[in-house]
Amino acid sequence: MAVPDVKEKWTGAVNEVTIGATEAEGGTRKSTITIGGEKSLPFLHAEGEMPNPPVIALEINDIAGEDWAETCRKPYGDAIGDVESWAKKAMELGADLLCLRLTGTHPDVKDISPDGAAATVKKILGAVGAPLIVWGCGMDEKDNVVLPKCTEAARGENCLFGTITEKNYRTLVAACMAGGHKLIGESPLDINIAKQVNILAVDMGFKLEDIVMFPTTGALGYGMEYVYSIQERMRVAALGGDKLLQPPIIMDVGAEAWRAKEARAADEDVPGWGPAAERGTAWEAATAVNLLLSGGDIIVLRHPDAVPVVREAINRLMAS
Repeated sequence: MAVPDVKEKWTGAVNEVTIGATEAEGGTRKSTITIGGEKSLPFLHAEGEMPNPPVIALEINDIAGEDWAETCRKPYGDAIGDVESWAKKAMELGADLLCLRLTGTHPDVKDISPDGAAATVKKILGAVGAPLIVWGCGMDEKDNVVLPKCTEAARGENCLFGTITEKNYRTLVAACMAGGHKLIGESPLDINIAKQVNILAVDMGFKLEDIVMFPTTGALGYGMEYVYSIQERMRVAALGGDKLLQPPIIMDVGAEAWRAKEARAADEDVPGWGPAAERGTAWEAATAVNLLLSGGDIIVLRHPDAVPVVREAINRLMAS
Protein backbone atom coordinates (compact mmCIF):
# COMPACT_ATOMS: atom_id res chain seq x y z
CA MET A 1 0.00 0.00 0.00
CA ALA A 2 1.35 3.40 -0.96
CA VAL A 3 2.19 5.79 1.85
CA PRO A 4 0.28 9.05 1.34
CA ASP A 5 2.23 12.30 1.15
CA VAL A 6 1.03 14.33 4.12
CA LYS A 7 3.47 17.19 3.76
CA GLU A 8 1.99 20.66 3.75
CA LYS A 9 2.49 22.52 0.49
CA TRP A 10 2.77 26.28 0.98
CA THR A 11 2.44 28.96 -1.67
CA GLY A 12 4.04 31.80 0.32
CA ALA A 13 7.28 32.50 2.16
CA VAL A 14 8.59 34.78 4.88
CA ASN A 15 10.45 37.85 3.61
CA GLU A 16 14.21 37.92 3.98
CA VAL A 17 15.47 41.01 5.82
CA THR A 18 19.13 41.98 6.15
CA ILE A 19 20.30 44.17 9.03
CA GLY A 20 23.63 45.97 8.94
CA ALA A 21 25.75 47.36 6.11
CA THR A 22 29.39 46.56 5.44
CA GLU A 23 31.92 49.00 4.01
CA ALA A 24 31.12 47.75 0.51
CA GLU A 25 27.46 48.58 1.17
CA GLY A 26 28.15 52.07 2.50
CA GLY A 27 28.34 51.24 6.21
CA THR A 28 30.97 50.23 8.73
CA ARG A 29 29.63 46.90 9.99
CA LYS A 30 32.04 43.97 9.94
CA SER A 31 29.15 41.61 9.17
CA THR A 32 25.45 41.60 8.44
CA ILE A 33 22.54 39.49 9.68
CA THR A 34 19.84 38.05 7.40
CA ILE A 35 16.62 36.67 8.87
CA GLY A 36 13.47 35.17 7.40
CA GLY A 37 13.12 33.28 4.14
CA GLU A 38 11.20 30.36 5.65
CA LYS A 39 9.01 28.34 3.30
CA SER A 40 7.54 26.08 5.97
CA LEU A 41 6.51 26.22 9.59
CA PRO A 42 9.48 26.50 11.98
CA PHE A 43 12.09 23.76 11.68
CA LEU A 44 9.94 21.45 9.52
CA HIS A 45 12.82 21.07 7.09
CA ALA A 46 11.21 18.21 5.19
CA GLU A 47 8.36 20.49 4.12
CA GLY A 48 10.29 23.55 2.99
CA GLU A 49 13.47 25.58 3.25
CA MET A 50 14.55 27.48 6.33
CA PRO A 51 17.62 29.19 4.86
CA ASN A 52 18.44 31.49 7.77
CA PRO A 53 18.52 30.29 11.39
CA PRO A 54 16.98 32.52 14.07
CA VAL A 55 19.46 34.95 15.61
CA ILE A 56 20.13 36.13 19.16
CA ALA A 57 20.42 39.76 20.17
CA LEU A 58 21.67 40.74 23.61
CA GLU A 59 19.98 43.76 25.15
CA ILE A 60 21.96 46.72 26.43
CA ASN A 61 20.66 50.15 27.43
CA ASP A 62 21.67 53.74 27.96
CA ILE A 63 21.43 53.78 31.77
CA ALA A 64 23.72 50.87 32.70
CA GLY A 65 20.87 48.47 33.38
CA GLU A 66 19.76 50.41 36.46
CA ASP A 67 16.27 48.92 36.23
CA TRP A 68 17.56 45.37 35.76
CA ALA A 69 17.74 42.55 38.29
CA GLU A 70 21.23 42.38 39.81
CA THR A 71 21.50 38.84 38.44
CA CYS A 72 21.43 40.26 34.90
CA ARG A 73 23.94 43.02 35.63
CA LYS A 74 26.52 40.82 37.31
CA PRO A 75 27.96 39.01 34.23
CA TYR A 76 29.02 42.35 32.75
CA GLY A 77 30.97 43.51 35.79
CA ASP A 78 32.42 47.01 35.48
CA ALA A 79 31.76 47.05 31.73
CA ILE A 80 28.09 47.81 32.33
CA GLY A 81 29.01 51.32 33.46
CA ASP A 82 30.33 52.30 30.02
CA VAL A 83 28.13 51.70 26.99
CA GLU A 84 31.07 50.99 24.66
CA SER A 85 32.60 48.44 27.03
CA TRP A 86 29.18 46.94 27.62
CA ALA A 87 28.59 46.53 23.87
CA LYS A 88 31.95 44.82 23.40
CA LYS A 89 31.33 42.49 26.34
CA ALA A 90 27.90 41.52 25.02
CA MET A 91 29.43 40.49 21.70
CA GLU A 92 32.11 38.49 23.52
CA LEU A 93 29.33 36.68 25.40
CA GLY A 94 27.82 35.28 22.22
CA ALA A 95 25.39 37.79 20.70
CA ASP A 96 24.81 37.86 16.94
CA LEU A 97 23.76 41.50 17.16
CA LEU A 98 22.92 44.09 19.80
CA CYS A 99 19.63 45.65 20.88
CA LEU A 100 20.04 49.12 22.36
CA ARG A 101 17.04 50.15 24.44
CA LEU A 102 16.83 53.89 25.03
CA THR A 103 15.30 53.54 28.49
CA GLY A 104 16.95 56.67 29.82
CA THR A 105 15.27 58.95 27.28
CA HIS A 106 11.89 58.50 28.98
CA PRO A 107 10.90 61.71 30.81
CA ASP A 108 10.14 59.70 33.96
CA VAL A 109 13.57 58.05 33.96
CA LYS A 110 16.43 60.41 33.05
CA ASP A 111 14.94 62.38 30.17
CA ILE A 112 18.11 62.00 28.11
CA SER A 113 18.06 64.40 25.17
CA PRO A 114 17.81 63.41 21.51
CA ASP A 115 21.44 64.50 21.02
CA GLY A 116 22.47 62.40 24.01
CA ALA A 117 20.71 59.34 22.59
CA ALA A 118 22.28 59.89 19.17
CA ALA A 119 25.71 60.10 20.79
CA THR A 120 25.10 56.75 22.48
CA VAL A 121 24.18 55.16 19.16
CA LYS A 122 27.37 56.53 17.61
CA LYS A 123 29.47 55.17 20.48
CA ILE A 124 28.07 51.67 20.07
CA LEU A 125 28.50 51.71 16.29
CA GLY A 126 32.09 52.78 16.81
CA ALA A 127 32.79 50.16 19.46
CA VAL A 128 31.53 47.03 17.72
CA GLY A 129 31.12 45.89 14.14
CA ALA A 130 27.86 44.00 14.65
CA PRO A 131 24.45 45.09 13.32
CA LEU A 132 22.36 47.16 15.72
CA ILE A 133 18.73 47.28 16.81
CA VAL A 134 17.65 50.58 18.38
CA TRP A 135 14.47 50.49 20.49
CA GLY A 136 12.79 53.63 21.80
CA CYS A 137 11.56 54.24 25.34
CA GLY A 138 7.92 53.59 24.48
CA MET A 139 6.62 57.13 25.04
CA ASP A 140 5.45 58.38 21.66
CA GLU A 141 6.12 62.08 22.20
CA LYS A 142 9.72 61.49 23.27
CA ASP A 143 10.46 58.75 20.74
CA ASN A 144 9.27 61.04 17.95
CA VAL A 145 12.08 63.50 18.70
CA VAL A 146 14.73 61.00 19.83
CA LEU A 147 14.57 58.31 17.16
CA PRO A 148 14.91 60.61 14.12
CA LYS A 149 18.15 61.93 15.64
CA CYS A 150 19.33 58.36 16.11
CA THR A 151 18.44 57.32 12.56
CA GLU A 152 20.52 60.24 11.30
CA ALA A 153 23.43 59.32 13.58
CA ALA A 154 23.33 55.79 12.15
CA ARG A 155 22.79 56.80 8.53
CA GLY A 156 24.17 54.19 6.15
CA GLU A 157 24.44 51.47 8.79
CA ASN A 158 21.12 49.77 7.93
CA CYS A 159 19.99 49.41 11.55
CA LEU A 160 16.65 48.06 12.75
CA PHE A 161 14.63 50.79 14.49
CA GLY A 162 11.48 50.44 16.56
CA THR A 163 8.77 50.68 17.09
CA ILE A 164 5.90 52.03 15.02
CA THR A 165 2.31 51.40 16.06
CA GLU A 166 -1.12 51.92 14.55
CA LYS A 167 -1.40 55.31 16.24
CA ASN A 168 2.21 56.47 15.99
CA TYR A 169 4.11 55.69 12.82
CA ARG A 170 4.61 58.68 10.54
CA THR A 171 7.70 60.18 12.17
CA LEU A 172 9.75 56.99 12.44
CA VAL A 173 8.69 55.70 9.01
CA ALA A 174 9.89 58.93 7.42
CA ALA A 175 13.13 58.91 9.45
CA CYS A 176 13.95 55.31 8.52
CA MET A 177 13.26 55.99 4.85
CA ALA A 178 15.61 58.98 4.95
CA GLY A 179 18.31 57.12 6.89
CA GLY A 180 18.12 53.84 4.99
CA HIS A 181 17.09 51.70 7.95
CA LYS A 182 14.77 48.77 8.63
CA LEU A 183 11.69 49.14 10.82
CA ILE A 184 9.87 47.24 13.60
CA GLY A 185 6.07 47.24 13.41
CA GLU A 186 4.42 46.67 16.80
CA SER A 187 0.92 45.36 17.42
CA PRO A 188 -0.92 44.19 20.57
CA LEU A 189 -1.33 40.47 19.78
CA ASP A 190 -3.90 41.21 17.13
CA ILE A 191 -3.42 39.92 13.59
CA ASN A 192 -5.60 42.59 11.97
CA ILE A 193 -3.74 45.39 13.74
CA ALA A 194 -0.40 43.84 12.76
CA LYS A 195 -1.51 43.99 9.13
CA GLN A 196 -2.82 47.54 9.55
CA VAL A 197 0.53 48.76 10.92
CA ASN A 198 2.26 47.32 7.88
CA ILE A 199 -0.31 48.90 5.54
CA LEU A 200 0.21 52.32 7.13
CA ALA A 201 3.98 52.11 6.65
CA VAL A 202 3.67 50.88 3.06
CA ASP A 203 1.17 53.64 2.24
CA MET A 204 3.90 56.14 3.18
CA GLY A 205 6.26 54.51 0.69
CA PHE A 206 8.15 52.20 3.04
CA LYS A 207 8.97 48.77 1.61
CA LEU A 208 7.13 45.85 3.19
CA GLU A 209 10.32 43.85 2.65
CA ASP A 210 12.12 46.15 5.11
CA ILE A 211 9.70 45.58 8.01
CA VAL A 212 10.11 43.20 10.96
CA MET A 213 6.95 42.51 12.96
CA PHE A 214 6.72 42.67 16.75
CA PRO A 215 3.38 41.12 17.76
CA THR A 216 4.21 41.66 21.46
CA THR A 217 5.91 39.07 23.67
CA GLY A 218 4.69 37.24 26.75
CA ALA A 219 6.79 35.23 29.20
CA LEU A 220 6.40 31.63 30.25
CA GLY A 221 3.39 31.51 32.57
CA TYR A 222 2.23 34.99 31.58
CA GLY A 223 0.22 34.66 28.38
CA MET A 224 2.62 32.35 26.54
CA GLU A 225 -0.19 30.23 25.07
CA TYR A 226 -1.89 33.26 23.55
CA VAL A 227 1.36 34.73 22.22
CA TYR A 228 2.31 31.39 20.70
CA SER A 229 -1.07 30.89 19.03
CA ILE A 230 -1.16 34.39 17.53
CA GLN A 231 2.39 34.12 16.25
CA GLU A 232 1.72 30.70 14.78
CA ARG A 233 -1.45 31.93 13.05
CA MET A 234 0.53 34.82 11.58
CA ARG A 235 3.10 32.42 10.19
CA VAL A 236 0.46 30.07 8.74
CA ALA A 237 -1.20 33.04 7.03
CA ALA A 238 2.15 34.22 5.67
CA LEU A 239 2.95 30.81 4.21
CA GLY A 240 -0.56 30.68 2.80
CA GLY A 241 0.18 33.79 0.74
CA ASP A 242 -0.88 36.76 2.92
CA LYS A 243 1.84 39.25 1.96
CA LEU A 244 1.03 41.63 4.83
CA LEU A 245 2.04 38.94 7.32
CA GLN A 246 5.21 37.82 5.55
CA PRO A 247 7.71 40.05 7.40
CA PRO A 248 9.88 38.10 9.88
CA ILE A 249 9.23 38.38 13.62
CA ILE A 250 11.22 39.79 16.53
CA MET A 251 10.57 38.61 20.11
CA ASP A 252 11.50 40.79 23.11
CA VAL A 253 12.10 37.83 25.42
CA GLY A 254 14.48 39.19 28.05
CA ALA A 255 12.42 42.17 29.11
CA GLU A 256 9.29 40.06 29.51
CA ALA A 257 10.90 37.04 31.19
CA TRP A 258 12.62 39.18 33.82
CA ARG A 259 9.35 40.85 34.79
CA ALA A 260 8.05 37.51 36.03
CA LYS A 261 8.18 36.97 39.78
CA GLU A 262 9.58 33.50 39.13
CA ALA A 263 12.67 35.14 37.61
CA ARG A 264 13.11 38.12 39.95
CA ALA A 265 12.05 36.88 43.40
CA ALA A 266 14.85 36.75 45.98
CA ASP A 267 16.02 33.39 47.29
CA GLU A 268 14.87 34.15 50.83
CA ASP A 269 11.35 35.00 49.62
CA VAL A 270 10.85 31.74 47.72
CA PRO A 271 13.27 29.19 49.22
CA GLY A 272 11.66 26.28 47.41
CA TRP A 273 12.12 27.71 43.94
CA GLY A 274 15.87 27.27 43.60
CA PRO A 275 18.67 29.86 43.27
CA ALA A 276 17.60 33.09 41.56
CA ALA A 277 20.76 33.10 39.44
CA GLU A 278 19.68 29.84 37.79
CA ARG A 279 15.92 30.30 37.99
CA GLY A 280 15.80 33.56 36.04
CA THR A 281 17.96 32.43 33.15
CA ALA A 282 16.01 29.17 32.92
CA TRP A 283 12.76 31.17 32.72
CA GLU A 284 14.22 33.36 30.00
CA ALA A 285 15.63 30.45 27.98
CA ALA A 286 12.41 28.43 28.23
CA THR A 287 10.42 31.43 27.04
CA ALA A 288 12.81 31.91 24.11
CA VAL A 289 12.71 28.30 22.93
CA ASN A 290 8.90 28.26 23.00
CA LEU A 291 8.80 31.36 20.84
CA LEU A 292 11.38 29.97 18.43
CA LEU A 293 8.97 27.11 17.78
CA SER A 294 6.16 29.50 16.94
CA GLY A 295 8.19 31.46 14.41
CA GLY A 296 10.50 33.95 16.13
CA ASP A 297 13.35 35.09 13.86
CA ILE A 298 15.14 37.47 16.26
CA ILE A 299 15.24 36.60 19.95
CA VAL A 300 16.25 39.48 22.22
CA LEU A 301 17.77 38.15 25.46
CA ARG A 302 18.93 39.95 28.58
CA HIS A 303 21.04 37.49 30.61
CA PRO A 304 24.17 36.20 28.82
CA ASP A 305 23.81 32.78 30.46
CA ALA A 306 20.62 32.24 28.46
CA VAL A 307 22.51 32.67 25.18
CA PRO A 308 24.30 29.27 25.00
CA VAL A 309 21.11 27.45 26.00
CA VAL A 310 19.08 29.11 23.26
CA ARG A 311 21.95 28.77 20.80
CA GLU A 312 22.11 25.03 21.41
CA ALA A 313 18.37 24.75 20.86
CA ILE A 314 18.63 26.64 17.55
CA ASN A 315 21.53 24.48 16.36
CA ARG A 316 19.75 21.24 17.24
CA LEU A 317 16.49 22.36 15.64
CA MET A 318 18.27 23.50 12.47
CA ALA A 319 20.07 20.14 12.24
CA SER A 320 16.99 17.99 12.84
